Amino acid sequence: MQVVTIERPGGPEVLRIVEQPRPQPEAGEVLIRVVAAGVNRPDIQQRRGLYPPPPNASEILGLDVAGLIEEVGKGVDGRYVGNPVCALVNGGGYAEFCAVPAVQCMPIPNGLSFTEGASLPEVFFTAWNNLIWLARLEQGETLLIHGGTSGVGMAGIQIAKHLRGATVFATAGTEEKRAICNAIGAEAAIDYHSAWDEDIRMLTDGEGVDVILDGQAGANTQRQLDLLKYDGRLVFIASHQGSTAEVNIRTLVRRRLTVTGSTLRPRPAAYKGRLAKELVEYVWPLLEDGRIMTRIHKVVPFADVQQAHHILDENQQIGKVVLAVDPVLAETIPSFGKRL
Repeated sequence: MQVVTIERPGGPEVLRIVEQPRPQPEAGEVLIRVVAAGVNRPDIQQRRGLYPPPPNASEILGLDVAGLIEEVGKGVDGRYVGNPVCALVNGGGYAEFCAVPAVQCMPIPNGLSFTEGASLPEVFFTAWNNLIWLARLEQGETLLIHGGTSGVGMAGIQIAKHLRGATVFATAGTEEKRAICNAIGAEAAIDYHSAWDEDIRMLTDGEGVDVILDGQAGANTQRQLDLLKYDGRLVFIASHQGSTAEVNIRTLVRRRLTVTGSTLRPRPAAYKGRLAKELVEYVWPLLEDGRIMTRIHKVVPFADVQQAHHILDENQQIGKVVLAVDPVLAETIPSFGKRL
């Protein structure tokens, strides 16, 4: 099979397509014939040598795919062979075939194409894990999401709006991006180059917000903490602006604040399987009836994987970049299969 490999840490030019043996599904796994694969920020970090895969994970890039179940491992019902699925994978998505624990597979929502299916797992798993499980976002709370037009940002805005009735604020760097944040449910979208914390205080009558979802960290960390209400929660999904920060611990203690963060890739399959079940139960129906949407920024042929990485390097995307591994099938809408 063809796979994308990293020749050495560096820019998009280090990506190469080579031939490797097809993986075999182990017990509890399925082998997916990949039709489309999502391109995500962790892929960029791994290519740069900044995000090594965890033990026992594939070194091949790619954290979410959509395709057809080709083969099943021991303990998985063989009747699922041929089913169209999307899946959060532990690496290995930039390939023609990918082995993944069966519990991490989900049906492609009715009416969505393989390309759209590939755009869902990583961002919705991440948004649900951080907002619903870790931040414990409650009905009617207020939420600030930095990077509102990233894949995770767009998923988070919509989950918070439609499933928690939250008042959502977002930051984004251009007028176009801010308009999209508003269109999908943000109460207000603010230029992150501005004094966004002061703008949020004005919009909330000085109260601040209950939850902040951030991928920047660094020098802005104390600004985030100062913006939280009592019992507020700050959740980090990355630290692109710096891995360290000076914070006022007295603020944390006095105002009962929570600071947390997470990475999903090292988590066991059982953990991800529970996330998958909740997404299918609560989010997939809203994707199927159009209340929640996925936005595809660009579909890039598999052979042009360097172009896909260049888009993310330049922060050009609004929504998801997807690799068309099988361009003939990528834009088709699969027939509904038996749910795993």
